[in-house]
Amino acid sequence: MTDTAAPHRHDPGRSVAPPPSRPTARATPHRTRIRIAATALLLAALTAIVVNTLRAGDSHSAPGRLLGGYAVAWALFAAAVWTVRKVPARAATVLVLTGSAALALAGLTAQPRTSDDMYRYAWDGRVQAAGISPYAYPPAAPELARLRDHWLFPTQEACKGWGLTHTSSGLCVRINRPTVPTIYPPVAEGWYLAVHTLSPPDSRHKPLQVSGAVLAFGTTLALLRVLRRRADPQRAPARTALWAWCPAIALEAVNNAHIDTLGALLVVLALGTATTGARRGALLGAAIAVKLLPVLALPGALSGQRNPARLLRLVAAAVAAIALAYLPYVITSGAHVLGYLPGYLHEEGYEPGDVRRFALLRLLLPDAAAGVTAAVLLALIGLYVWWRGDPARPWRGALLLTGTALLLFSPSYPWYSLLVIALVAMDGRWEWLTVTLAGTALYLGGRLLPGFPLQAWAYGTAALVIAAGACLRSGHARRILRPHLSNRRFGGLSHRRPAAVP
Repeated sequence: MTDTAAPHRHDPGRSVAPPPSRPTARATPHRTRIRIAATALLLAALTAIVVNTLRAGDSHSAPGRLLGGYAVAWALFAAAVWTVRKVPARAATVLVLTGSAALALAGLTAQPRTSDDMYRYAWDGRVQAAGISPYAYPPAAPELARLRDHWLFPTQEACKGWGLTHTSSGLCVRINRPTVPTIYPPVAEGWYLAVHTLSPPDSRHKPLQVSGAVLAFGTTLALLRVLRRRADPQRAPARTALWAWCPAIALEAVNNAHIDTLGALLVVLALGTATTGARRGALLGAAIAVKLLPVLALPGALSGQRNPARLLRLVAAAVAAIALAYLPYVITSGAHVLGYLPGYLHEEGYEPGDVRRFALLRLLLPDAAAGVTAAVLLALIGLYVWWRGDPARPWRGALLLTGTALLLFSPSYPWYSLLVIALVAMDGRWEWLTVTLAGTALYLGGRLLPGFPLQAWAYGTAALVIAAGACLRSGHARRILRPHLSNRRFGGLSHRRPAAVP
């Protein structure tokens, strides 16, 4: 019997044809240049669309134009991320950093367009700089009258336009909820004070937008570092682009300067640069003291960790960081340190009407059972993430729990999902970006489609896309698709070793 798989003996008197060349995945320099140029062109178009969208108007006067601009921006974003995947790592890194900086600058080209939260940030920083706790008085309180200016408190004659409201006493104000104290935790308040201290006089909203750009670009740098060290270095730039080029970053993190970006950065540092222990716990505690949502990353940070001492170290460090952040404000404000946070959580119930909490669960369950079911589901997912999660990829469990929470709560605020975008970049599961798209569609489209169940449709579509992505990533689906993918990759040739024949 002769085994054809055995090595062939060379016969000097016989000419032997060279073996067929094996297809290679490496691109030629010409193709590489084309891909780099195509990615750069897509990024330029994306930047231009973001600038044009921000100049189209605000969420009250031009929601349709904003929504259309967002749709085009997201399409260009998807195309750019797809193209950069096959660009060499060094060139892709340059593109990611350049695109991140360009989109951050694009977010600075207009005043806030869809959210007035930034004005509360500016006011809280000003109040603290005057030596007063932001939890002590609401903006409309007479005790703070000496801190008011014409920017945040215009005269009655100038009290027209987006973001301006009147109090019951007739005071014109640009700050939302002017009759209640602030809701933001202490690390966020410390950031507002730092930005105010470093800002030139009468600079208005621009320093907060610049600080948002700094945080957004800093998160890009952090993601690059983490993914190079703890994932595939060749894929690190393409994954980072899921954050760096996402239109929501330019619009929510920079233009609206939402403080959620600081929490996302701290979570990236906690999960990507620190091991299970005190350092990771302290960073997570600081993130929770920016905004409460990062608490959902805690089970992911504990993924697969069953050592009681390490568990205790991480949790104790997180609690200690939160307590230390609150301590100065507790000394000055006492029991009022929570501000309007309890009232806000109750308010976000939501108002009866087209937008309601637990929209997807309410399609299947009675209203009274929806909240309990959501709590049970999140608790079970959190336990699963802790017990069965991958300690080498703690961000995966954090993404699962945080993204699922947003699906269940179905918020109308797209900036709540900035943390999800950062976790998507770490894990590469792009389908979770549909949570951000659902929030954006609901926030802007609700005014265009009154009475239409947009909340259920938007988040229901996101849930279906996420479920489809999970199915395609499963081992069974990979086994089914592997021959097809192999043929596509190697031009239809099979490179399996031939079986032995007699």
